[in-house]
Amino acid sequence: MEFGTIIVRTVVVYFYLLMTLRLMGKREIGELSVLDFVVAIMFAEFAVISIEDLSKPLSVTFIPIFVLLIIQVLLAFLSLKFPRFREFIDGKPSFLIKNGKINEKEMKKQRYNFDDLLMQIRDKNIKDVADVEFAILEPTGELSVFPKKEKDRISSPFPLPLILDGEIQRDHLEEAGKDELWLRRELRKAGITNIKKVSYCTLQENGILFIDVKDDNL
Repeated sequence: MEFGTIIVRTVVVYFYLLMTLRLMGKREIGELSVLDFVVAIMFAEFAVISIEDLSKPLSVTFIPIFVLLIIQVLLAFLSLKFPRFREFIDGKPSFLIKNGKINEKEMKKQRYNFDDLLMQIRDKNIKDVADVEFAILEPTGELSVFPKKEKDRISSPFPLPLILDGEIQRDHLEEAGKDELWLRRELRKAGITNIKKVSYCTLQENGILFIDVKDDNL
């Protein structure tokens, strides 16, 4: 009897959650913001309780799920009407790269390191930061990347960073057939004497260094 009750409750909870998510709209499925993530966790918790705890009627857990539905729909309506409220709830896009320049200040604010940036750029089939005109971190956590025009792109077949966030990548230097003395000499030619001021540096196919210097106000 208990086994059959669990099956029935599972089916009922499934269709109830399905109906609730449909009422909340496709956005909740396609783009998971911080608010949506919180709601998803609470939905899962209430669903588990409603199935496992047979001593409680389904209405006890269905009511909180319905309340969450009302809250989410209300917040979505307010977000459509008031842009400032939408920014407060969902956040706003952040430029990590703008006009080909890395914004280290925004990266630190978003707790986004260079490994994250390079990984997501490669995920967009772009080999190097030097090929990126704009990189925007969306409120959903998705990185939107806009490459430079073909005539402005100067990347090598697969460039390796020689400097990341002020730190020399010695293994990459060795792979490129260069040494630290050569790197420091080339940086001095570009007017840079302190490697700590370099956020990103890579060797291009034409032998020229692509150098991104940290913002002065960091």
